[in-house]
Amino acid sequence: MGRDVYAASAAARAVFRRADAVLDMPLSRLCFEGPEEELRQTVNAQPAIVTVSIALLEAARERDHALVQDRPGFVAGHSLGEYTALIAAGALSFEEGLWLVRERGRLMQEAGERNPGTMAAIMGLDESVVQEICQESGAEICNLNGAGQIVIGGRRPAVLHAMELARARGAAKVTELNVSGAFHSSLMRPAVEGMRAALSRVTFRDPEVPLIANSTAQPLTTGTAIREELLRQLTSAVQWQRTVELLARLGVKAVVEIGPGRVLAGLIRRIARTVHLYNLNSVKALAGDAP
Repeated sequence: MGRDVYAASAAARAVFRRADAVLDMPLSRLCFEGPEEELRQTVNAQPAIVTVSIALLEAARERDHALVQDRPGFVAGHSLGEYTALIAAGALSFEEGLWLVRERGRLMQEAGERNPGTMAAIMGLDESVVQEICQESGAEICNLNGAGQIVIGGRRPAVLHAMELARARGAAKVTELNVSGAFHSSLMRPAVEGMRAALSRVTFRDPEVPLIANSTAQPLTTGTAIREELLRQLTSAVQWQRTVELLARLGVKAVVEIGPGRVLAGLIRRIARTVHLYNLNSVKALAGDAP
């Protein structure tokens, strides 16, 4: 992950070197060579994804890519991506943001071990129906991803019961996810105090452009509000559908997804069909301006 942009861009190489220094570990080598099992651990995966995302952004800026020439109207990120968005918006330095996501990953991994849980994706049911299912089963809504895709989480017996109820009520598809914990649920509460302490050690600036918050789908414009949001999002559902709907109402015509993968572009396409979507997820993508 990220090897292509490291090889092609001096700015990207500088980001990887900074990440290795901040974390005092060879994160770049782990990204490029694995082992995959170690890279997938929450404590490593979170800083790795942020590092690759910022490396792609800096490589695009280095090339004066058309998609990053103008200041965006807003930034947003899904779960971990909220940290990348804040770094891009100048609310956090890369070094402090990376240290925070390392702590976040460690605390979430420990919370998952202390309160074991799982998550499942439910397709084709309205939010109100899934909420009723959660009330009956003891599961919780964790991600409202849009277009009929809702992720639930909780202790495994509760989630399995919810999956059975969802199938009985006509869900198009129900899939248990391969995760190490029930993220964005109450099972993450053991991580809250540690994260509060970590956030208190970091300087938050007012972002250069508003951030649309995960937990409320509302714009945030101050460092104080952002600090509160990053604590709240640990145990709150990611309101991605409402985030995209708000951006569309505010007149956003184009969205650039920066980072490995194309998942968010796919979700946005199903929520706001008139928005133009672009990806900067590889050196090949950096070579052109097309979606």
